[in-house]
Amino acid sequence: MSPVRRLIRPWFITVVLCLVYVGIVILSNKGNAISLVTLGTRFSQQSTAGTEGYDGQFNYYIARDPTTAAQFLDVPAYRFQRILFPTLGRLLALGQTDLIPWAFLLINLVALALGTALLEKLLIQFHVSRWYALTYGLTLGIFGSVRLSLSEPLAYALVLAGITLARNRQWLWAAVIFALAALAKETTLIFAGAYVLYLFTQRDWKNGFMLGMIALLPFALWQLILLKTLGALGVGSGGAQATSFELIPLMGIIRIWTDTPAEARGKILLILAPTLLIFVILPTVWALWESLKDIRRKKWSAEVSLLLVNAAIMLFVPFSTYREPIGILRFIVGLQIAVILYAAQNRRYRVLRNSTLWIVTLFYVATLVTG
Repeated sequence: MSPVRRLIRPWFITVVLCLVYVGIVILSNKGNAISLVTLGTRFSQQSTAGTEGYDGQFNYYIARDPTTAAQFLDVPAYRFQRILFPTLGRLLALGQTDLIPWAFLLINLVALALGTALLEKLLIQFHVSRWYALTYGLTLGIFGSVRLSLSEPLAYALVLAGITLARNRQWLWAAVIFALAALAKETTLIFAGAYVLYLFTQRDWKNGFMLGMIALLPFALWQLILLKTLGALGVGSGGAQATSFELIPLMGIIRIWTDTPAEARGKILLILAPTLLIFVILPTVWALWESLKDIRRKKWSAEVSLLLVNAAIMLFVPFSTYREPIGILRFIVGLQIAVILYAAQNRRYRVLRNSTLWIVTLFYVATLVTG
């Protein structure tokens, strides 16, 4: 096979398309890479009447100068808890402010390639087509996060590395990788929890406790440091104006109707309802049904545990996340991975084909061109 044909793989195609897209973004913003960070004057100039920007700006402020970043963050402890990505960006940029956006881009492109390639290998191990890895790499939660300088590509590449190690029963190294993923994005602890649950169902208490402790300990220690230095824990449901996790299942979705002014409901639901139904609600209901059915049949596997835990958390996601299309599409990356792996393990080809609908979320990136 020629070298060119060897490159025609999902990870390579995903990275090339992302480079083209990011190039368009930068050119559309006069060649300024800072556009990838999406700064808002509300925080950069500390103006209450300014533009809001997006979450990547908080990674930028932390990477630029961790000692002064708090004054530019909406919820300092919450933003600082995702410390791995801005730290790597600062190190790669050698502390040079102008290079930070480029460092973020390089980190996320590598993470995009690595995460997609790891998922390819997992699919091959399950004897299904590697091309279903595009359902991960070409979706808003990962592909769009590269453009927005967010931590999702790094966090979920680490998750997929942890899953790969766990499949080889390298529990210690899997735990270490899950610990790093948690410092990139706290919601990746869902995967560590799912593996702990699986190990406990197999009565593998030693590895279950070891994995849980190692994966959680660095995150917990970092939370204590944040409490001491910033006066608050980082654990929460989001930044400014975020609502808490719901106690009643699916209340986050119900509140889109009940908490939205009557005159705005039609416009919001016209855009949001199809997104939630197709990309979030239906996959969540299916995942809960399938995982509970397997559990009732005593067909526990790591993939069943991943599917169950990632679907169950969707029942309690905050209203503030559900009401923002980009926010919820970033949140469901974990569910996407779990669905793909479960379907691959069980040779559910129809489910794998249906999962490619998540690629449609890529159309949202058209709204992200200007910075």
